Amino acid sequence: MTDSPVDPTSTDAWDRLTTLAEAFAPDLRAWFEADPERVDRMTHTAADLHVDLSKNLADDDVVAALLALAGEVRLTERRDAMLRGDHINVTEDRAVLHTALRLPRDATLQVDGQDVVADVHEVLDRVYAFAGDVRSGAWTGVTGEQIATVVNIGIGGSDLGPVMAYEALAPYADGPECRFISNIDPTDAARTLEGLDPATTLFIVSSKTFGTLETLTNARLCKAWLLDGLRSSGAIGGDDDSSSGAVAKHFVAVSTALDKVAAFGIDPANAFGFWDWVGGRYSMDSAIGTSLVVAVGPERFDEMLAGMHAMDEHFRASDLAQNVPALMGLLNVWYTNFLGAQTHAVLPYAQLLHRFPAYLQQLTMESNGKSVRWDGSPVTTDTGEVFWGEPGTNGQHAFYQLIHQGTRLIPADFIAVAEPAYPLKDAHDGQSTDVHGLFLANFFAQTKALAFGKTADEVRAEGTPEAVVPARVFEGNRPTTSIMAPALTPSVLGQLIALYEHITFTQGVVWGIDSFDQWGVELGKQLAQQVAPAVAGDAEALAEQDPSTRSLISYYLEHRS
Repeated sequence: MTDSPVDPTSTDAWDRLTTLAEAFAPDLRAWFEADPERVDRMTHTAADLHVDLSKNLADDDVVAALLALAGEVRLTERRDAMLRGDHINVTEDRAVLHTALRLPRDATLQVDGQDVVADVHEVLDRVYAFAGDVRSGAWTGVTGEQIATVVNIGIGGSDLGPVMAYEALAPYADGPECRFISNIDPTDAARTLEGLDPATTLFIVSSKTFGTLETLTNARLCKAWLLDGLRSSGAIGGDDDSSSGAVAKHFVAVSTALDKVAAFGIDPANAFGFWDWVGGRYSMDSAIGTSLVVAVGPERFDEMLAGMHAMDEHFRASDLAQNVPALMGLLNVWYTNFLGAQTHAVLPYAQLLHRFPAYLQQLTMESNGKSVRWDGSPVTTDTGEVFWGEPGTNGQHAFYQLIHQGTRLIPADFIAVAEPAYPLKDAHDGQSTDVHGLFLANFFAQTKALAFGKTADEVRAEGTPEAVVPARVFEGNRPTTSIMAPALTPSVLGQLIALYEHITFTQGVVWGIDSFDQWGVELGKQLAQQVAPAVAGDAEALAEQDPSTRSLISYYLEHRS
């Protein structure tokens, strides 16, 4: 599907939304009082997720216009094209099939003459067999000792997804400990390796091309650490054969560049591949998630895949008026393009999801941070949002002040689960308090306060001095979406990931952009290679730099011992 995108600003629905925005005067208090059915009408179920959209700044007219916009930009047609494997990533001429990574084994999907479902499950079976060997102790290090720690070496999608999911599913982790190295700052590798035993450490190098600068640099650092440690302990000798044997027992790869894998010393039989139709930020449910499979086991990983597939099916089969990813994506367009919002907060009231906002930063901003449409023409409106957030209640004591009483409109997604992973009680003054209930009281209170605020009269009724009243007024009408689930299971985590993938897709379709390339990350990487000789002290290379860069490098060279 490579036809030109519809210019959203040329549609009747866009004109209607513009008119609505010009006269828009949201009043959530009045809307709720006048419309007893608002909550029921705007609350939806998607797989196991209970999603309340009623505190968003949208009435029936706005929602109807947004749904009309979805029709005019051909959202469902674009969705169906993605799901059947059309090359909707037009700048790279690729299909976009992260949804195929979680199709059941008995499904079929032919893309470019290949049964991609069979390919996916062939790799999954290999990953599961490997993980089973590591978890059982059948796979040992070069000394014959069982693996105690797995270190995942990657960056971007090869790191953010696995580490987020590993943290989120910590209560289910019954395999080796997992650690993660991503930053090329040597501090990251040094601190991650601290306290580990080379004889019981296994490394997973995750790089599709096996050429990512940061990942390969860190892999070489870890390789040197491993060999130095094994030699100093007398576990291996100093000869090349000993080194090669150790690397083969302590390193595996997630890559398709088998020649480079072999040159590094990894047995290509222990390399797990994935495909060009899987973008890095959409790859956690591919072999990129090998470290997670080792930690939680194949059965739990399968549950996560099933949760993703359940959300895929909801997005595929639900009418747009009840389609949660589509509705949330369209509301984000309303806030970004018509109400002037520039950022979007994701606030998980679940400590286990503390890395989820960081994961979404790459998913959303690398996908939709574009200024040209998929046919190469300039965009006709703002695109993308700045996603950010921290877990509650930490954020309440940090940045909620700005969300509540600041001058900026910040839509916020609140995420919570009913059943805690650790149901602790607080015994105090002869009473026992359910701490999770206290925690969720904050969740409910914050969305209520943001929506309905507090008037000056309500502040005065509390006996507040008149001079202080303005400072204590809460304007309200701050939009939130509440997402709840029974518990943070592997399935629910998969549903949340797929939910935001499809939200991101929906926005990209409206804006007419290719949400699946990422050329914006390339220039800095290319220039880093050009600048590196100057940083190493090459005077000629230094002289070729622009004045600011030359000055900064000179400062570095002068102060590096």
